[in-house]
Amino acid sequence: MIFRLRTSKRTQEIFEELEARTNYKPYTLVKHAIAWSINENTSVVDFKSDSDGLDLNRQTITGDNETYFKVLMEQVEGRYLPEEEFFPKCVKAHIDRGSELLLDMYNHAGSVDRYVLQILGVGDTV
Repeated sequence: MIFRLRTSKRTQEIFEELEARTNYKPYTLVKHAIAWSINENTSVVDFKSDSDGLDLNRQTITGDNETYFKVLMEQVEGRYLPEEEFFPKCVKAHIDRGSELLLDMYNHAGSVDRYVLQILGVGDTV
């Protein structure tokens, strides 16, 4: 069983930028990235990226919720994901794709407060 993965260099850059702007640490940003990627509801099976970025521990990424992450990713893929496909391949793809989506969402919101409201579906009420 694999316990670590490396993000793309671009994901590392995005997380560094967002951490500087929001004070959110990579262990928080990674979960947001995965959520935004899963929300796209499209397969990541053909998603390609380098592995020159952050070195992340499996426990840091999924914590006690690994089963939920796996089930959600299986729903998006429309099939069972064997262990070697789920981690690190599918998880890494969702992190790398989701980091770009996360950056776009944050840039659109313009601030942490507005980003949180956007997540909650409140919109531009601030």
